Amino acid sequence: MLVDVQVVPQYAAVVDATLVERAVVQTLRADDVAGPVEISILITDDADVHRLNQTYRGVDAPTDVLSFAEDDDHSFVRPPDAPRYLGDIAISWDRVVAQAAEYGHSRERELAFLVVHGVLHLLGYDHERGPVDEADMRAREEAILGALGLSREG
Repeated sequence: MLVDVQVVPQYAAVVDATLVERAVVQTLRADDVAGPVEISILITDDADVHRLNQTYRGVDAPTDVLSFAEDDDHSFVRPPDAPRYLGDIAISWDRVVAQAAEYGHSRERELAFLVVHGVLHLLGYDHERGPVDEADMRAREEAILGALGLSREG
């Protein structure tokens, strides 16, 4: 699995890129994703995520995580042995810090939660389809975080 984690310089000293990679791997394993895959993750600030949200979703506000799934339109030919590209995730470190304080847990748990949430979106999960899908996604998130040792109490 290829996980490209990019952290803007101002957060490089505080973001645990290894935790990000572990959260991706655990999510893919939990969903039985086979074969080599590639995901890119950007950890940045509210302003950057706000700009991405406005540009790609038409929403003029910052958010905590954005997922951009590969649309698989086959317009770009990849070598047969190349990893399957799942997509890109952008996470606001500002939201990680604020939400960790709001929910009373560690920044590590919040960061891992947002990574897991984003990867699940890349895999086709969508909590906005309805209460059953939302409950399924939340249960998967909590199980994966538990496997990482980051349960709600952590």
